[in-house]
Amino acid sequence: MEKENEILAKMQAEFAAKFGADAARETRSYFSPGRVNLIGEHTDYNGGHVFPCAISLGTYALVADRQDSKTQIYSMNMADKGVIEFPMSGLSYDKAKDWANYPMGVVKVFEDAGFKAGHGFDILIFGTLPNGSGLSSSASIEVLTALILNDAFDFGLDMVEMVKLSQKAENTFVGVNCGIMDQFAVGMGKKDCAILLDCNTLSYRYSKIALDGASIVITNTNKPHSLASSAYNVRRAQCEHALNELKEVKPELNALGELSNEEFNQLAGAISEPLERQRARHAVLENNRTLEAVEALEANDVAKFGKLMNESHYSLRDDYDVTGKELDTLAELAWQVDGVIGSRMTGAGFGGCTVSLVKNEAIEAFKEKVGKVYTEKIGYAPSFYVANIADGTHRVK
Repeated sequence: MEKENEILAKMQAEFAAKFGADAARETRSYFSPGRVNLIGEHTDYNGGHVFPCAISLGTYALVADRQDSKTQIYSMNMADKGVIEFPMSGLSYDKAKDWANYPMGVVKVFEDAGFKAGHGFDILIFGTLPNGSGLSSSASIEVLTALILNDAFDFGLDMVEMVKLSQKAENTFVGVNCGIMDQFAVGMGKKDCAILLDCNTLSYRYSKIALDGASIVITNTNKPHSLASSAYNVRRAQCEHALNELKEVKPELNALGELSNEEFNQLAGAISEPLERQRARHAVLENNRTLEAVEALEANDVAKFGKLMNESHYSLRDDYDVTGKELDTLAELAWQVDGVIGSRMTGAGFGGCTVSLVKNEAIEAFKEKVGKVYTEKIGYAPSFYVANIADGTHRVK
């Protein structure tokens, strides 16, 4: 808790320096977490299940109301970009405004949905998430912006509605065709629980994470990667095409996530392109693996959960082809360390992070062994974060 107080105190001083120390202006503070997905990767836009949790790393905001209708926003993590200014109405994507397009996109989809901002803000941002790590810094700031707007203007939206608008901002404004998982985990996270979410229906339940002497360790490849320009949208299109071919033999099918493994094996021949067949196979098997993994965890079979995490990585590597040398190296090294229950890539891939379940007494050895060999093989060092499972986006008291 002290750490949060220290961060906010530092932010208050920076806020006064950037926006003027007008004592009459009250600031409100907010926190929006990042997320890590324990299992269920690239299933969300295929109508399958995911099993993410919100983490204690995330994005803080200090917010003060302005009298006019413009917003000034500044990130302590992107000091070189300076204070970025935008109007609270009629926005369109502006490359020059860089990272501010994420909050701008949320303002725009709110306005389009009939929730028009009555004034602008001065906003100071500070993030504890490593950038481009695949821990959803973009979803974190989108849901944060949604809550700031909802709070300031009493729009009366519930969190699921804010989550949907945040996803829409990323899809339609930023142009990344992401599924709902990231924003959902960020907004709906709950301390010490992961969320089993059916991305087809948005039905969800919380599952208590009792790891029994183990912790979630996130390892960042530190490889730069950009989602929008990566092969993400290509994978999505491949799955959609495969689904359309399957619909020709099974017209009632709405999503790949509706198929059992057996059904898929029977129907797979209808997908003409071998590569698309592989992509669809990952989506189907990963969905069913996720359900099996949650069942194992709820039966206190952590070892089985770990084994399924490993299988998830094989599938993402071999069928979905989204891992790459850095992520594969991290996962393979993790599997060799005593005390590692399971390890896999998390997030979109092509860089970013792995998530590992590691026995607490093995964490230091894990960092040392994986860090040393990865650095030798790749040429630069990874970063390690032991993650606590946190609550979703909220106003800080």
